[in-house]
Amino acid sequence: MRKNAATAYAIYSAGDGFLFRMIFTVYAIFVVLTLGFTPFQLVLLGTILEGTYLLCEVPTGVVADTVSRRLSVAIGLVGSGVAFLVLGVAHSFLVAALSQVMLGVFASFQSGADVAWLTDELGEEASRPHYIRGTQISNVAALAGIFVGVALATIDYRLPIIVAAVAIVLFGIAMLFVMPEDGFEPKPRAEGERIHTGMVTTFKDGVRQIRAHHVLLLILGTAALHGASTEGFDRLSDFHLLKDIGLPTIGRLDPIVWYALIDGVALLLGIAGLVIIKRRTHLNGHAHVARILRVIDLVLIAGVVVFGLAGAFWLALAMMWLVFGVRSVREPIFDAWVNQGLDPSTRATINSMGSQSDAVGQAAGGPVLGLIGNASVPAALIVSGLLRLPVLLLYARAIKRGTVGTVRPADEVLEIEE
Repeated sequence: MRKNAATAYAIYSAGDGFLFRMIFTVYAIFVVLTLGFTPFQLVLLGTILEGTYLLCEVPTGVVADTVSRRLSVAIGLVGSGVAFLVLGVAHSFLVAALSQVMLGVFASFQSGADVAWLTDELGEEASRPHYIRGTQISNVAALAGIFVGVALATIDYRLPIIVAAVAIVLFGIAMLFVMPEDGFEPKPRAEGERIHTGMVTTFKDGVRQIRAHHVLLLILGTAALHGASTEGFDRLSDFHLLKDIGLPTIGRLDPIVWYALIDGVALLLGIAGLVIIKRRTHLNGHAHVARILRVIDLVLIAGVVVFGLAGAFWLALAMMWLVFGVRSVREPIFDAWVNQGLDPSTRATINSMGSQSDAVGQAAGGPVLGLIGNASVPAALIVSGLLRLPVLLLYARAIKRGTVGTVRPADEVLEIEE
């Protein structure tokens, strides 16, 4: 069972990295140059996505805890593929916005369920190295996705989006047959209790766990600030590079080739960073992981602010590589932080609450940053970086409380000892 689950997670990570990178390598070029969206429209798309994600994240996490983690992942992939297909054929902002609503709904099925599934199959301690290994595999596969996406984009910017969208649908169906689900035990319902009542009970138990464990509360606060900070950079960094700074002209080189280079180097930096983290440290203990994340977020603050101030292409490019590379390292470390000591019966629900907190930050920060961006994109980027500053205080608090015990099942009273 363990070997099969590890292999299945590697396949899942590779397919996810390859197919989604095909789309995101050309996404900025497509929405900025082909669809011609303004800075406010770019951020509004993100707000629509994250607002939908916010509404659906916890309910779909409860589905993963009460019905099936594997089914939840498959639904997320298939639905996301359909959403990207709608984006690929879009010619207006309204259709593009519809695609983001669909993506928000279905991506929430996948979010949290994949990590919860792996942890159930391998066990909490044995699964931690696979968070990093999975990200490494995803990044390597994403490099191949960049090349394929660029090759298709030289024909038409819509082509890699449409091809990858169809492939994601097929991939989601295939994962139903690839992923074992031997470690998952749906939370038992009382005799005569209906499934929707059981879902409500699961949600309430997840909330009780979070309220009982102060470090989990701090983790959710950290996720919200991370979301607010990343929203502005994700939506406006490409616009800043394309419109404010400009890409160097090398013959008749297509702009998409520059984006392939940017994505490719960032992925290589992320792979190297994960190798260093995997060899030099461990991911055990809330305080230790919080210290690692504190250093990472300090680097991200500096990188985003300098990028916003940059007027020279090569400085801006270096900061983009730094930010994207460091963020790819941050993701599996944050997953390891969230999943320490969770009750298996509410694991996907709490993971979904972490993703929902990120979505809260993005939905709240997006419109404000979009309005700032309409006046000055560099100013909006600088504010995006500075929004991460309060997270340093949360890390300090988490480090102080990081010596407390693990989270007990939701029906037990958790006592935190100072």
